[in-house]
Amino acid sequence: MPRVIACDIATTRHGTPIEPCNFNRSFDRCIAAARVPRITVHGTRKTCASLLAALDVHPRVAMRILRHSKIAVTMEIYTEAPSDATRNALRKLVTCSRDLLA
Repeated sequence: MPRVIACDIATTRHGTPIEPCNFNRSFDRCIAAARVPRITVHGTRKTCASLLAALDVHPRVAMRILRHSKIAVTMEIYTEAPSDATRNALRKLVTCSRDLLA
């Protein structure tokens, strides 16, 4: 399993940087094992940003979570405005998750 060191570089178990193509192959294997629809690593970042917006997380907090240096990148490129249906679905998901974990 890759580890992240202080300067945010994912490394192998030997401490060398992970090659992007190797990371993507490993990520694809995880997606296949989880039996979920294929998504790119970049797609996971965009999904995370949109979910944070749907959960009403302050844009500056989302910016820090996504490690962006400019708020415009977070708001204009990564974040999609959620519909009311999306917000309701997320609320139900949170409620269901809490019930399962209780």
